[in-house]
Amino acid sequence: MISDQEKPIYQRSLYSWVLTSKWYLQLAMIALIAGLVFLRVLPLEIQKRIVNDVLALGNAMQLLIYCLIYLLAVVFTSALKLAVNGLQTVVGQRALTDMRKELYQHILRLPLSFFRKTTPGTVVACLVTELSASATFIGEAIAVPLSNILTLLAIGGYLIWLNPLLGVVTLSIYPIALFVVPLVQSKVNTSNKSRVDVSNRMASLVTETVSGINEVHAQGSFQSEERKYNVIVERLFKIRIVWTLYRYAVKVTNNLFVGLGPVIVLLLGGYLIMQGKTELGSIVAFLSAQEKLYDPWKELIGFYDTQQDASIRYQKVMQIFEGQSEFNLIGDQAPPERAQGRVEVKDLDFVTANGIKLLDQVNLSIEGGEHVALVGYSGSGKSTLAKCIGQLYSYTGGEVLVDGYSVAGMTKEEVVKTIGFISQDPFIFSGTINDNLLYACDAIADYPDRDTPATPASIDDKIAVLQQTGIFVDVLRFGLNTVLDHDRDRELQKKFLKVRENFQANFGDEFMEHVEFYRQDSYLYHSTVIENLIFGSILNRQGLDYLEEQPQFLAFLDANNLHVPLLETGAELLLQTVDILGTDMPEDRIFFEQTPVLPDEYEGYLEIAAQLHGTPPLELKTADRRLLLKLAFRYIPALHKIIDLQPLLEKLLLNGRKQFKVWSSEQMGVAVSFYSDTEYIQSQSILNNIFYGNLTSDSPKVEDRVNQCIIQLLIEEDLLEAVAAIGMDFDVGNKGDKLSGGQQQKLSIARVLLKKPLILIMDEATSALDNSSQTRIQKLIEQWKGSCTVISVIHRLDLLPSFDKVAVMKSGKIVEFGDPRQLLAEEGVLHELAHGRKR
Repeated sequence: MISDQEKPIYQRSLYSWVLTSKWYLQLAMIALIAGLVFLRVLPLEIQKRIVNDVLALGNAMQLLIYCLIYLLAVVFTSALKLAVNGLQTVVGQRALTDMRKELYQHILRLPLSFFRKTTPGTVVACLVTELSASATFIGEAIAVPLSNILTLLAIGGYLIWLNPLLGVVTLSIYPIALFVVPLVQSKVNTSNKSRVDVSNRMASLVTETVSGINEVHAQGSFQSEERKYNVIVERLFKIRIVWTLYRYAVKVTNNLFVGLGPVIVLLLGGYLIMQGKTELGSIVAFLSAQEKLYDPWKELIGFYDTQQDASIRYQKVMQIFEGQSEFNLIGDQAPPERAQGRVEVKDLDFVTANGIKLLDQVNLSIEGGEHVALVGYSGSGKSTLAKCIGQLYSYTGGEVLVDGYSVAGMTKEEVVKTIGFISQDPFIFSGTINDNLLYACDAIADYPDRDTPATPASIDDKIAVLQQTGIFVDVLRFGLNTVLDHDRDRELQKKFLKVRENFQANFGDEFMEHVEFYRQDSYLYHSTVIENLIFGSILNRQGLDYLEEQPQFLAFLDANNLHVPLLETGAELLLQTVDILGTDMPEDRIFFEQTPVLPDEYEGYLEIAAQLHGTPPLELKTADRRLLLKLAFRYIPALHKIIDLQPLLEKLLLNGRKQFKVWSSEQMGVAVSFYSDTEYIQSQSILNNIFYGNLTSDSPKVEDRVNQCIIQLLIEEDLLEAVAAIGMDFDVGNKGDKLSGGQQQKLSIARVLLKKPLILIMDEATSALDNSSQTRIQKLIEQWKGSCTVISVIHRLDLLPSFDKVAVMKSGKIVEFGDPRQLLAEEGVLHELAHGRKR
């Protein structure tokens, strides 16, 4: 018989986690609980003795001793309680961690059909929220009932020992409570089940809407989504009210029974004292015991509530993820070598859960190293067939064989080491380009090689596949746009200075008309006024943005006769902008490209422009003058052509440049990285440091030529790999949102090609690429003929001549199979398909 721990996680009971969760900690808790129970009863006896013996005899020393014992009991009780709570937390959180790990492991292996009907929100809610209650229960499962039941029994026994009649009558209310409270609790459980269900539905709806927010905005379906959400929220509102009221009813019922205890003690105990059948000290002990009985009773009721809540949530979670994986992860023996890559499909059927037949008696034979295209109209079953061959779908009839071995019987280890699959909808994971590039190779490394360990992909391998897929230039650009760490990358910085020197020497004359190189005595017409003045970069960009607000800097401008010309330049820029754009905010923001005024600032600047018609710039308010200076600082003569740069201002800025270096060293410390032919600019990218200037041409040919020259120089200095490695550390963002669609597609292709599979399945893998990139990938794949079996779902029929064979599908069947040239020449389905596409 299979033990509970050996069952799949969705079949395991909640209590199985209690039995497997750190048994030695549970034993430690039991030992602590024994001491805790004794310390809870001891103060009752001390109270009785103080009243009956000490106070009656007036023995002060005995009173002091008893009070000290009482105090120590209270202190040690608190310490033991804290220790027990700490152990409960460790046990519960360890169990929750193990539960999440096993459940996530199980979820990842569920069939793809499960994820088509289960939203990501449900998965997240179950793993993050719904299992949390289980941790609380597991931590308390042994400690809370054991400690509180023992406490109740110990105190109850002590009360009966003090006075059997009063003890039995006092304790008689608790059996009644044990019947009534669970009855009310059952109502809480029913409401809680509904609450969990509706909460999961709300999480799923929100996740779905947020995931499809682009479509929501595209269709303007805001009110429709709001209505769906509001219905669920209102439903949850009503359920939570009922659920909360029932929970309060449990507490009220419990408090009612607890409150009856002192009444019985006072009534019956008072009578017994008057009859001389008990002592005053015993009644004091009884009243104190009633209060102490309330705590374990309250904790037991709370534990029952926790157990019910955890049980309901746990069952709901396990019901959601009920189901087995369709494959084994690792076999008992090493996977057999598959040196041919021959694929046979025999009488293959695939029927969905709702009875739709997507594949019908498909037969296909592909020799090792052959390249076969799958074509057909939409819905003909091309992608389904590709996924069945790649073990992504579990077919319902027939067989798929790879070198004579059934795909259905292959372990995932065998599949990932044999087959590479590239889908038309690439998924890029959060992390770096390098993380995503190695994703498939790392997956292979996760499976222990029985003979020889897997060889990690080298930098040369990665660069080669990036070049082949056409994303290498992008990776280089990411690397070149990186700002190096001064302390960590000092040696690299020195090498890039050498590249700068070579660029100037070898290509300076060629790019003289297209590049504005940084020269100490030359004005940079493609840089801002402030950049011309400081002739460098302020390491803290915020300091550069707010220089106009710094009194010391304003004093520097005054000392170098720059303050007034800059104010006048800012005023002229503003007046020309208003004259061109008018007083209303232009709808098209392209108009602001010719001015340093930003669209969201325009309304505020209009008020200053109105004042300038009758007030000189120097007489404006301080805040307005600062805004004019900000405009002047942003002014780029080559870009903002609405005014001309005044020769006087240009001369003053060049003179001020020399003075600023001296002034900044005294006032700003090391905050400025000045442009220098012999020094690396700390705050700027590798590219800017090599280029050491501004590109004045927007011609793609010029940009390409600059890139070619820089790559050539990087190769000469043996720095290409270093820049590529830096580029591969580029963070792609959430789901690759920092990459374009084409870059994501190329990266997804590169990561599969890097592992060099024996069989490559491409499900319209180049559909998001332009024709040039598609052709590039296709030519690369052609080089693998004879060494790699390729099965490619394609929609561009002009690529057919590069394939050995083509399988034409229609309504889930292969209706034609053979040489693409011959089939195109015949008056068959492929000819009809190609003819229809041409039209």
